[in-house]
Amino acid sequence: MRRRGAVIRDPVHGDIELTGEELSLLDTPDMQRLRGVRQLGTAYLVFPGAQHSRFEHSLGTLHVASRMIDAINRSRERAPLERIGIAPDEARIVRAAALVHDVTHIPFGHGIEDQSGILERHDSPERFRRALAPSTPLGAALDGMGIRREVLSVLLPPGVGDGPTVPPYWREILSDTICADILDYLKRDAYYTGLNLLYDPRVMDYFMVDRASGHLYVDVAKRGLVREDIVSELVRVLEARYFFSERVYYHHAKISASAIIASLVENALISGGLAPESLYTQTDESLKSLLAGHLPTEPAALSRQTELLERLASRRLLKRACVFPRYANADAQEALVARFFARGQHGERAAFEAAVADGLQRRGMTDVPLVVLYCPARRMQLKEAQTHVRFPGASTVEPLAAYHDRIPRLGDLERSYRDLWKLYVLAGTDDWTVLATIGEIVRDLLPEATNVYRPRDA
Repeated sequence: MRRRGAVIRDPVHGDIELTGEELSLLDTPDMQRLRGVRQLGTAYLVFPGAQHSRFEHSLGTLHVASRMIDAINRSRERAPLERIGIAPDEARIVRAAALVHDVTHIPFGHGIEDQSGILERHDSPERFRRALAPSTPLGAALDGMGIRREVLSVLLPPGVGDGPTVPPYWREILSDTICADILDYLKRDAYYTGLNLLYDPRVMDYFMVDRASGHLYVDVAKRGLVREDIVSELVRVLEARYFFSERVYYHHAKISASAIIASLVENALISGGLAPESLYTQTDESLKSLLAGHLPTEPAALSRQTELLERLASRRLLKRACVFPRYANADAQEALVARFFARGQHGERAAFEAAVADGLQRRGMTDVPLVVLYCPARRMQLKEAQTHVRFPGASTVEPLAAYHDRIPRLGDLERSYRDLWKLYVLAGTDDWTVLATIGEIVRDLLPEATNVYRPRDA
């Protein structure tokens, strides 16, 4: 007997309808784990309401994808020779992919993977193949629906794997610059952080599928003119994403907490015997217990790990001693990233931190605070505007980024994203004189870079 569907009440979108098959996917341990993985990682330490989970976001992404599918089918009715619709069997696959798209996320994953580079990204092909393998409960449930290989093809990059070829718009509904994923998390993050950074929900209704290319696109042409209102709404989504990056995703206190967790994980992997695969099944809370059970044996490393765990538990975050933003270090950024970013550079970061501690000891300090260097990836969250549009006079649909010359705000956004990059030197002290002394030591260690931060205003 086929399982009946259900309606789930969501605080962001209202009622979300699920089929019986989709409920079976939700009921797997793989999906239920996401209830314990916060969407915004350590942002709750800055915005106390940011406790929402990737489970809720998965439901919201399915809902937005479904609304986009409805809009695509309505647009096809208006111009059947130029556009195509999405049949029920296609919608079944896209909705399932939307529901499971975040199953590979680990706790505090963006800080551990994207911003620190300690592990491969959650959306790597290997991680998806592992999570959706037939041997997993979720993979078995998708196999039972007869769509596991198709869903995997939607989630993998084009041309990767031996699964069936899927149309471009299946992926673009879920993972384009403007897509169901971003349209849910922007609205959800605004709701739970209390920030009034919203877009017009009507933007979901603008999407259609080009028959010639198979691309998802937005028609911004009307009677030979540019629909400025639609272009403005698309840019508004991208601007909202930037403002959240500036105010939430890269807030300095969130960065400090993320640096603590990244350092804890890296130390446990290197000297505590922790296997990377052990992280894949954790929740936010179970990760802390896992780390506490993989402590180094070497005394200095054990002391460092213990202090980091205590600081995380009590919200005694590391303080900024130095900040090296890109706008003051454009010429030095590439060399800094090459030297300090990613798991292969753990030794370089550890040597730098030890040199700072040694410098403090040489100045007569006996109680040397913990020092952590935090160096993110060069591109941060920068993405070109790949969402396709049809401009007046164009015979084909093209990425929005192709029209930078006509939409100056896109170029402004790209420059703003680049300038979000900052290298931090953080320390476990509230004493501004010690923080200032660290700044003096770092100035000699990194003479090619410019620190703009002052621990105390004059």
